[in-house]
Amino acid sequence: MTAPIVLRPPKGAPFVLASASPRRSSLLAQIGLVPDAVDPAEADETPFPAEKPRPYAARMARAKADAVAPRHPGAFVLAADTVVACGRRILPKTENTDEAARCLSLLSGRRHRVIGGICLIDPDGAVHERVVETRVGIKRLAGSEVAAYLASGEWSGKAGGYAVQGLAAAYVEFLNGSYSNVVGLALAETYALLSGVGFTHAPAAAEAPA
Repeated sequence: MTAPIVLRPPKGAPFVLASASPRRSSLLAQIGLVPDAVDPAEADETPFPAEKPRPYAARMARAKADAVAPRHPGAFVLAADTVVACGRRILPKTENTDEAARCLSLLSGRRHRVIGGICLIDPDGAVHERVVETRVGIKRLAGSEVAAYLASGEWSGKAGGYAVQGLAAAYVEFLNGSYSNVVGLALAETYALLSGVGFTHAPAAAEAPA
């Protein structure tokens, strides 16, 4: 029986995920990385006046990492932020059906961008950043489709009011770029950041016999 492969930080340093998102934890698990701690950041996510989506995504990821890193000296701290942009407009993380309905109306029948900001702070305090952009096209939605999606509740707390890994997959007719970025964390770019600072894949340690 082969041992599972895990992604290990260099020199046994702890790895902290600065996000409460179960989607990000699940995505990291796909590449063999399980955080030693999950410590969600509290950050004001209000965009600056006239702030564009790409700089906003980078700023929010950095702000979250900066907020959590001081609580974990000697650790690698990873933070991320996902922004759905329709033109230059930053769509909200929808908290009610009215917001979700407005987002779906804007996205229906057109293409938009999903921008992921990624920030890693290493144990020496050095900052490593990436911004990833994926283009997504949503089919023209019928009123019955919007009503069904709103009734599903999947939109709750989602940037742009939809989750591509759920029912909304039926409405996505175009996707160019990282799929995992749309889910919540661009895995190839995250892995590049981690491997660049010394994370490596290795067999998991065997459990001691009972």
